[in-house]
Amino acid sequence: MRIFTIGFTKKSAEQFFTSLQRSGARTLVDVRLNNVSQLAGFSKKDDLRYFLKTICNMGYKHIPELAPTSDILDAYKKKRGDWLLYERQFLDLMAKRQVEKTIGPQLLDEACLLCSEETPDRCHRRLVAEYLQQKWDDVEIVHIK
Repeated sequence: MRIFTIGFTKKSAEQFFTSLQRSGARTLVDVRLNNVSQLAGFSKKDDLRYFLKTICNMGYKHIPELAPTSDILDAYKKKRGDWLLYERQFLDLMAKRQVEKTIGPQLLDEACLLCSEETPDRCHRRLVAEYLQQKWDDVEIVHIK
């Protein structure tokens, strides 16, 4: 099984959708808490759903259970919190939600986790993928640039 990840920050629509097309991913799974933000014009949920279908022939799903709570996110982003604390709190949240049981592997096989961060280094999409890699058998993670 393969799980892809991608962020849209600092990417043009052309770069973003071309990278997705070339990846081989079948579905984009939006793991953002807020998927109607104006951060990038093409990344709002309704526009994104349309572009994915039209340009990439891909499906779209928003799964907020794979997003941090606003409390955890705000403490890190708005208050310039510590990454290691954020990571620990987020992974504890994933365990508490038991996402490995509530979201089946078939839903995420050949899917691409979307968040806004440019790189996966300090992004929860990487944490989600790695968490599930530890819980499920034979998971390969591919970070799309």
